[in-house]
Amino acid sequence: MKRRTLLTSLAAMPALGAPMLALAEGNAIETATQPQQNTWPIAQQYYPRRVRVRPNLEVGSIIVLSDKFFLYHVVAPGEAMRYGVAVGTAELVFRGKAKIARKVKWPSWTPTPDMIERNPAAYKKYADGMPGGPTNPLGARALYLYQDGHDTAIRIHGTTSPSSIGHAVSNGCLRMVNDHVIALYDQVPIGTPVTVY
Repeated sequence: MKRRTLLTSLAAMPALGAPMLALAEGNAIETATQPQQNTWPIAQQYYPRRVRVRPNLEVGSIIVLSDKFFLYHVVAPGEAMRYGVAVGTAELVFRGKAKIARKVKWPSWTPTPDMIERNPAAYKKYADGMPGGPTNPLGARALYLYQDGHDTAIRIHGTTSPSSIGHAVSNGCLRMVNDHVIALYDQVPIGTPVTVY
Protein backbone atom coordinates (compact mmCIF):
# COMPACT_ATOMS: atom_id res chain seq x y z
CA MET A 1 0.00 0.00 0.00
CA LYS A 2 2.87 2.40 0.73
CA ARG A 3 4.19 1.98 -2.82
CA ARG A 4 0.70 2.72 -4.22
CA THR A 5 0.47 5.85 -2.05
CA LEU A 6 3.89 6.97 -3.27
CA LEU A 7 2.97 6.39 -6.91
CA THR A 8 -0.31 8.26 -6.45
CA SER A 9 1.43 11.25 -4.89
CA LEU A 10 4.02 11.23 -7.66
CA ALA A 11 1.25 11.29 -10.23
CA ALA A 12 -0.08 14.42 -8.54
CA MET A 13 3.29 16.19 -8.94
CA PRO A 14 3.56 18.50 -11.95
CA ALA A 15 4.53 16.50 -15.01
CA LEU A 16 8.12 17.14 -15.98
CA GLY A 17 8.70 14.92 -18.96
CA ALA A 18 11.91 15.74 -20.78
CA PRO A 19 10.16 17.69 -23.58
CA MET A 20 8.46 19.91 -20.97
CA LEU A 21 11.52 20.51 -18.78
CA ALA A 22 14.12 21.15 -21.45
CA LEU A 23 12.42 23.26 -24.06
CA ALA A 24 14.08 21.41 -26.92
CA GLU A 25 17.15 19.27 -27.39
CA GLY A 26 18.44 21.80 -29.92
CA ASN A 27 18.20 24.66 -27.40
CA ALA A 28 21.61 24.13 -25.84
CA ILE A 29 23.16 27.44 -24.81
CA GLU A 30 26.66 26.00 -24.36
CA THR A 31 27.92 22.49 -24.91
CA ALA A 32 30.81 21.03 -22.99
CA THR A 33 33.36 19.30 -25.14
CA GLN A 34 35.15 16.15 -24.23
CA PRO A 35 38.73 16.63 -23.04
CA GLN A 36 41.41 15.62 -25.57
CA GLN A 37 42.15 12.56 -23.47
CA ASN A 38 39.03 10.48 -22.91
CA THR A 39 38.71 11.12 -19.19
CA TRP A 40 34.92 10.89 -19.37
CA PRO A 41 34.12 7.47 -20.81
CA ILE A 42 30.47 8.43 -21.26
CA ALA A 43 28.18 9.02 -24.23
CA GLN A 44 28.39 12.59 -25.53
CA GLN A 45 24.71 13.20 -24.73
CA TYR A 46 25.65 13.00 -21.02
CA TYR A 47 28.36 15.67 -21.17
CA PRO A 48 27.53 18.77 -19.08
CA ARG A 49 25.47 21.22 -21.08
CA ARG A 50 23.81 24.54 -20.32
CA VAL A 51 20.23 24.27 -21.60
CA ARG A 52 17.02 26.29 -21.69
CA VAL A 53 14.29 25.05 -19.36
CA ARG A 54 10.85 26.22 -18.31
CA PRO A 55 11.19 29.73 -16.83
CA ASN A 56 9.01 28.92 -13.80
CA LEU A 57 11.46 26.38 -12.32
CA GLU A 58 12.98 27.49 -9.01
CA VAL A 59 16.47 28.93 -9.47
CA GLY A 60 18.97 26.89 -7.45
CA SER A 61 16.85 23.74 -7.42
CA ILE A 62 17.91 20.35 -8.74
CA ILE A 63 15.57 18.22 -10.85
CA VAL A 64 16.38 14.67 -11.90
CA LEU A 65 14.61 12.83 -14.71
CA SER A 66 15.52 9.23 -13.86
CA ASP A 67 14.14 7.71 -17.05
CA LYS A 68 16.27 10.12 -19.15
CA PHE A 69 19.37 9.87 -16.89
CA PHE A 70 19.63 13.67 -16.59
CA LEU A 71 20.15 15.94 -13.58
CA TYR A 72 19.25 19.62 -14.08
CA HIS A 73 20.63 22.33 -11.80
CA VAL A 74 18.55 25.46 -12.45
CA VAL A 75 21.09 28.30 -12.54
CA ALA A 76 18.98 31.22 -13.81
CA PRO A 77 15.37 31.80 -14.87
CA GLY A 78 14.89 29.52 -17.86
CA GLU A 79 18.44 28.08 -17.75
CA ALA A 80 19.98 24.97 -16.21
CA MET A 81 23.18 22.98 -16.25
CA ARG A 82 22.32 19.46 -17.35
CA TYR A 83 24.48 16.48 -16.37
CA GLY A 84 24.23 12.79 -17.12
CA VAL A 85 23.65 10.49 -14.15
CA ALA A 86 23.31 6.82 -13.29
CA VAL A 87 20.22 5.95 -11.26
CA GLY A 88 18.89 3.09 -9.16
CA THR A 89 17.83 -0.17 -10.71
CA ALA A 90 14.08 -0.46 -11.39
CA GLU A 91 13.22 -1.72 -7.92
CA LEU A 92 15.58 0.69 -6.15
CA VAL A 93 15.08 3.97 -8.01
CA PHE A 94 14.41 6.89 -5.66
CA ARG A 95 11.60 9.26 -6.60
CA GLY A 96 10.30 12.20 -4.63
CA LYS A 97 11.28 15.49 -3.04
CA ALA A 98 14.20 16.01 -0.69
CA LYS A 99 16.71 18.64 0.42
CA ILE A 100 20.47 18.57 0.54
CA ALA A 101 21.21 18.50 4.26
CA ARG A 102 24.86 17.52 4.21
CA LYS A 103 27.82 17.93 1.82
CA VAL A 104 31.04 15.91 2.11
CA LYS A 105 34.32 15.97 0.18
CA TRP A 106 35.83 12.51 -0.38
CA PRO A 107 33.13 10.85 1.75
CA SER A 108 33.51 7.57 3.59
CA TRP A 109 31.04 4.85 2.64
CA THR A 110 29.26 2.07 4.48
CA PRO A 111 26.81 -0.19 2.64
CA THR A 112 23.32 -0.25 4.09
CA PRO A 113 22.04 -3.43 5.78
CA ASP A 114 19.70 -3.90 2.78
CA MET A 115 22.64 -3.77 0.38
CA ILE A 116 24.51 -6.38 2.41
CA GLU A 117 21.41 -8.59 2.52
CA ARG A 118 20.83 -8.30 -1.26
CA ASN A 119 24.45 -8.99 -2.20
CA PRO A 120 26.60 -10.21 0.71
CA ALA A 121 29.46 -11.28 -1.58
CA ALA A 122 29.90 -7.71 -2.81
CA TYR A 123 29.15 -5.71 0.33
CA LYS A 124 29.69 -7.71 3.55
CA LYS A 125 33.45 -7.04 3.53
CA TYR A 126 32.66 -3.30 3.75
CA ALA A 127 30.17 -3.61 6.64
CA ASP A 128 32.51 -1.57 8.87
CA GLY A 129 32.89 1.12 6.22
CA MET A 130 35.45 2.32 3.72
CA PRO A 131 37.39 5.57 4.06
CA GLY A 132 37.05 8.27 1.42
CA GLY A 133 39.47 8.33 -1.47
CA PRO A 134 39.84 7.56 -5.16
CA THR A 135 38.72 3.92 -4.81
CA ASN A 136 35.64 4.71 -2.71
CA PRO A 137 32.40 4.13 -4.69
CA LEU A 138 30.99 7.52 -3.58
CA GLY A 139 33.75 9.26 -5.50
CA ALA A 140 35.00 12.79 -4.92
CA ARG A 141 31.88 14.41 -3.42
CA ALA A 142 28.53 13.47 -1.91
CA LEU A 143 25.34 15.47 -1.42
CA TYR A 144 23.12 13.81 1.21
CA LEU A 145 19.37 13.89 0.58
CA TYR A 146 17.00 14.27 3.54
CA GLN A 147 13.21 14.31 3.79
CA ASP A 148 11.58 16.01 6.79
CA GLY A 149 14.92 16.05 8.60
CA HIS A 150 15.57 12.32 8.10
CA ASP A 151 18.38 10.82 6.03
CA THR A 152 16.97 9.00 3.00
CA ALA A 153 20.27 7.08 2.51
CA ILE A 154 20.17 8.48 -1.04
CA ARG A 155 23.11 10.54 -2.26
CA ILE A 156 24.07 12.49 -5.33
CA HIS A 157 27.69 11.41 -5.54
CA GLY A 158 30.70 10.77 -7.73
CA THR A 159 31.69 7.35 -8.96
CA THR A 160 34.63 5.06 -9.62
CA SER A 161 32.63 3.72 -12.57
CA PRO A 162 31.91 6.65 -14.92
CA SER A 163 30.84 4.24 -17.67
CA SER A 164 27.71 3.58 -15.56
CA ILE A 165 26.40 7.07 -16.43
CA GLY A 166 23.24 6.73 -18.50
CA HIS A 167 22.25 3.42 -16.90
CA ALA A 168 19.98 2.17 -14.08
CA VAL A 169 22.57 0.29 -12.05
CA SER A 170 22.90 1.79 -8.57
CA ASN A 171 21.39 0.87 -5.22
CA GLY A 172 19.24 4.00 -5.43
CA CYS A 173 21.80 6.80 -5.41
CA LEU A 174 22.42 9.22 -8.26
CA ARG A 175 25.93 8.84 -9.64
CA MET A 176 27.84 11.51 -11.54
CA VAL A 177 31.28 11.73 -13.13
CA ASN A 178 33.64 13.02 -10.41
CA ASP A 179 34.46 16.25 -12.30
CA HIS A 180 30.74 16.93 -12.69
CA VAL A 181 29.78 16.28 -9.07
CA ILE A 182 32.65 18.52 -7.92
CA ALA A 183 31.24 21.35 -10.08
CA LEU A 184 27.72 20.76 -8.73
CA TYR A 185 28.95 20.49 -5.12
CA ASP A 186 30.64 23.88 -5.42
CA GLN A 187 27.40 25.49 -6.70
CA VAL A 188 24.74 24.17 -4.30
CA PRO A 189 24.28 25.13 -0.65
CA ILE A 190 22.79 23.12 2.19
CA GLY A 191 19.00 23.31 1.88
CA THR A 192 18.93 23.03 -1.92
CA PRO A 193 15.63 21.41 -2.97
CA VAL A 194 15.90 18.25 -5.07
CA THR A 195 13.04 16.62 -6.97
CA VAL A 196 13.56 13.21 -8.55
CA TYR A 197 11.06 11.90 -11.11
